[in-house]
Amino acid sequence: MANAKSSFSRRRLLQSAPLAAAPLFIPATALGRGGAVAPSDRVTLGGLGIGGRGTGVLRSFFSQPDVQVLAICDVRNDRRETIKSMADKQYGNNDCAMYSEQAELWARKDIDAVLIATGDRWHTLLSIGTARAGKDVYCEKPCSMTIAESRALADTFQRLGRVYQAGTQRRNGPNFINAYNLARSGKLGKLHTLHAEAGPGERWAPLTSHAWLPGEPEPPKQVVDWDRWLGPAPWRPYNSQYIQGRWRGYFDFHGGGILEWGSHTVDLCSWVGGLDDTAPIEFEPEGMAADTPYTIRCRYANGMKLIIRDKGFMGLGSCHFRVEGGQGFVETADSGKVATSDNASSEGLSVTPAESGSATTRHVRDFLDCVKSRRQPKSNALAAAQAHITCHAAYIAFQLGRKIAFDPAADTFINDAEANRMRTRAMREPWKL
Repeated sequence: MANAKSSFSRRRLLQSAPLAAAPLFIPATALGRGGAVAPSDRVTLGGLGIGGRGTGVLRSFFSQPDVQVLAICDVRNDRRETIKSMADKQYGNNDCAMYSEQAELWARKDIDAVLIATGDRWHTLLSIGTARAGKDVYCEKPCSMTIAESRALADTFQRLGRVYQAGTQRRNGPNFINAYNLARSGKLGKLHTLHAEAGPGERWAPLTSHAWLPGEPEPPKQVVDWDRWLGPAPWRPYNSQYIQGRWRGYFDFHGGGILEWGSHTVDLCSWVGGLDDTAPIEFEPEGMAADTPYTIRCRYANGMKLIIRDKGFMGLGSCHFRVEGGQGFVETADSGKVATSDNASSEGLSVTPAESGSATTRHVRDFLDCVKSRRQPKSNALAAAQAHITCHAAYIAFQLGRKIAFDPAADTFINDAEANRMRTRAMREPWKL
């Protein structure tokens, strides 16, 4: 067998000899010259469900010289074609593959990481499936639909050792970092209260609807695969408005204003408070009447207070968060402006709107660096899970309209069977965690 193998190898070598004698042209960019990144140092990327928000994040990936987008998977053909066109234009080729089922993308051994930007109902399932396929994940927020999904997300990434970055990009926003550094410096005194902006009630109702839009004829599967669009959510008739973004506000697809904005702002409060590994022990809703400002008052085991509210901030842009200590406060939002109490100078803390808008690109860079180094990024799976558990528990308290007690070590409500039934949701077959 050894001689036969040797003979075969020599025969192949002789057959290829004429080609070996010819000049071999390899583009300098493929070798990493001319300012390009060598293939061995590139992060190869696939996309799952890239719509409006996902396209913005994808552009941040395109801006990084050490990324190459190889494939897009979506249940909508128009989005597959759009993302392929963007990728092919970016790289000057026709190489971006299109898939309609995620298993085809997961089977690609040459893909290192996946950008997930589907609707909320798919985020946890696709993140876990991608990790099991041996790939790292950048997933848009909200990252989960329930407390149970949040815990499954954190546990899976810890067990498998994959890199996960939630799309809570403000952790890498310059003005938010400046506010964080001030709060953690001790200049505000001992921190005691964190304020997170929830979606303004007139735009993002805290309670979601259980209604259905009227049914319409389903398009061909190759145009929109409606069954896969629904995924684990309960079945309902097709309506084109769902796939155009109107799925928000419906219970089966969306966590409401508390989760929509809280996935950003509660996350920031957890970060600055050093609370990325826990959740509050009490949740008390206020302002339950329709069309009135609402608040959920939360308390952590260490005494830290978290106030989730939709009104009363300083008008610094969307997604405010505020930190109060015994000697002062700091508050910031998406405009880039940072406001502080008189004893803590805000000089040098504010940034321009353009700098504030760079948060997504900085967040993407953080993710890519972690893919290479194997360290955990700022918005890792545990941090995302705990912030989302806080939002889910707050939403449960709001739905029940009463104060509830929570055990963050067990992810259960204390002596409250009704609240505990709301920690998870059934998934439509065949989908499951």
